[in-house]
Amino acid sequence: MSEKVIPYKDSDLNKKQQVTKMFDTISNEYDGLNRIISFGIDVKWRKKVVNIVTKHQPSNILDIATGTGDLAINLAKTNASEIVGLDISEGMLEVGRKKIAQKKLDSKIKMMVGDSENLPFDDNTFDAITVAFGIRNFESLEKGLAEIYRVLKPNGMFVILETSVPTKPFYKAGYSFYTKYILPTIGKVFSKDQSAYSYLCESASKFPYGETLNNILRQIGFNSVEDLPQTFGVATIYKASK
Repeated sequence: MSEKVIPYKDSDLNKKQQVTKMFDTISNEYDGLNRIISFGIDVKWRKKVVNIVTKHQPSNILDIATGTGDLAINLAKTNASEIVGLDISEGMLEVGRKKIAQKKLDSKIKMMVGDSENLPFDDNTFDAITVAFGIRNFESLEKGLAEIYRVLKPNGMFVILETSVPTKPFYKAGYSFYTKYILPTIGKVFSKDQSAYSYLCESASKFPYGETLNNILRQIGFNSVEDLPQTFGVATIYKASK
């Protein structure tokens, strides 16, 4: 079980409610700050996720914690006839809908409010499910993964893109310095919600990654689990099937 990290330490709201509030607050600045924080490398990581999903040739895809729809929009390049982007933050979804409309992808991508731990879909619905930088925001990681397993079709593909911590000492030290000092400073300068970026840093450093997350996926029931570290290990792509 992952350690619970919350955005607002002095709030009476539960984690799910706090995460919703946080993303609603930072929705309009999120895309720009993401590019700054990751130096734009997150774009390259998402393309790798799309390549993995494309090889599976899904007819429908669920993108959980879709946020402003970056991955859902990229997944439109696949042959899938239907892509559903689901998120608990209406603020993030509204930004995403505008982006989708500008790209004239309304007929292919549907954005909807939903809870990752109580998915509004029947069992065995989707050929592929993706989550990019979202599973560490789940209230209960295991419950969210179990729901994903439920709505994924047999032989379906599940792909996660999430932050991780480099294992080699030199890169680990650099990552620690960046997340502890540089990232929060960027958040303070550019964001109207300073707690949000402190939370994103802390949750990234404490979330299970690598073989630890692989084992959690296996315990849920997934098979063919594989992790693919990206850019010295600051992010990892995980592949699994049902």
